[in-house]
Amino acid sequence: MSGSAATPLLTVRGLKKRFGAVTALRNVGFSVERGEVTALLGDNGAGKSTTIKAIAGVAPIDEGEILLEGRPVTIRHPSEANALGIQTVYQDLALCDNLGICANLYLGRELIAKPTPLGPRVLRDVEMEAEARRVLKTLRINLPALDTPVASLSGGQRQAVAIARAVLWNSKLVIMDEPTAALGVAQTAEVLRLVRDLAGQGYGVILITHNMQNVFQVADNIAVLRLGETVLEARKANLTPDQVVGAITGTLAIGAAA
Repeated sequence: MSGSAATPLLTVRGLKKRFGAVTALRNVGFSVERGEVTALLGDNGAGKSTTIKAIAGVAPIDEGEILLEGRPVTIRHPSEANALGIQTVYQDLALCDNLGICANLYLGRELIAKPTPLGPRVLRDVEMEAEARRVLKTLRINLPALDTPVASLSGGQRQAVAIARAVLWNSKLVIMDEPTAALGVAQTAEVLRLVRDLAGQGYGVILITHNMQNVFQVADNIAVLRLGETVLEARKANLTPDQVVGAITGTLAIGAAA
């Protein structure tokens, strides 16, 4: 489902964002293709988090343009991003440790049966569990019983639950912020496998990470931010790790890797 001839799933152009006197984004632009992983890279303070918050509706842009499937969209609130099929998995995962796996997948969007005059509204547990199993099977995620509290899961399993929740709602684009942070080798490998599987199933993925090995393992496209603007966007196949690091640190002249 990839290919440069088709309209990109997501295109951002000239994004600008200010917080009072501080300019966090001054000129950010890149594209995400269907069925591909775009790695969004940059040093601390480069503007990565502000960029994904802008796309997710948490910190709406002041200037610039966001296009989804070629159509300009306005995203002023996370609910608007969700309605457009944009889901974000933040570093803290936003999971409730005391609830089970299925309850976390449907947290805030539970399926509820129609109320009757004789009783209270009840959850449609059977339907939720059946859909949860389908999504987990599609993503090849192996987890304990669906009523297992999330607190008892490993870091990799918790990340898998957060990813599964992101694709449960007819998503098109999944944004992942440092999904392998603090994970062991085996758990990191499983999460990276999940990232590639998402792309293989046609989702667009934005991956934020500081791990260059992970980038060159799973990314198709690389965009580098520095001081709030895009200084490099290129296909991974046309880049070396040294060129990417040079763009991040400012030691590679813009255009040198084109």
